[in-house]
Amino acid sequence: MITLTDLRVGYRGSAVTPSLNGTFQPGSMTALVGANGCGKSTLLKTFAGLLPPVSGQLSCLTQDTAWLPQQSEIERNFPVSVADLVAMGCWRRCGWFGAIGRPERQRIMAALEEVNMAEFAAAQPGTLSGGQLQRVLFARLLVQDASLLLLDEPFTGIDTATTSLLLALLQARHRAGCTLIVVLHDMTMVTRSFPQILRLDSTQAEWITQSPEPIVLESA
Repeated sequence: MITLTDLRVGYRGSAVTPSLNGTFQPGSMTALVGANGCGKSTLLKTFAGLLPPVSGQLSCLTQDTAWLPQQSEIERNFPVSVADLVAMGCWRRCGWFGAIGRPERQRIMAALEEVNMAEFAAAQPGTLSGGQLQRVLFARLLVQDASLLLLDEPFTGIDTATTSLLLALLQARHRAGCTLIVVLHDMTMVTRSFPQILRLDSTQAEWITQSPEPIVLESA
């Protein structure tokens, strides 16, 4: 799905990661962990196509990608409804300016039902709690129905019930064959729930497989 060849990522030509080599296989579920500042979010943004590599090569076999940034990067006060925010997940099928027809509206409401947020469809995102907003953003991911999911600290600052619900949704997408790469800090969650781990620091990368699922990963 994603192959790294001597890849280093960073900003304005300055690398923040060591050289990375390896392949994230289709259907794998990987936690990206490491200390603050080691390049986890930068690497994920590079996978999402938001940043160019500093050096080396990145090959991705799909453009069918859904990206969930940290909540601090979300504009909460933009004047749209919760339903409209989730509808942004339809852009690949409808285009940015295409009409949202009845089938897509049904898909949007079904996704909101799945995250227990249907009653907030007409609310504005700025009125939601952090956990409620994260549920809505997960509903947008469900509507996108992408084969590759990239999530940056999706469980930071949210309540236990929301964390359990959203983790179960990710595990369901994994069982359905999606590839997931998730930046995380909770090592208990990582150990219990993620078959693969990529641990970064400033000088090296360590690939860890916690299950017998087929995966081809190697450190530089």
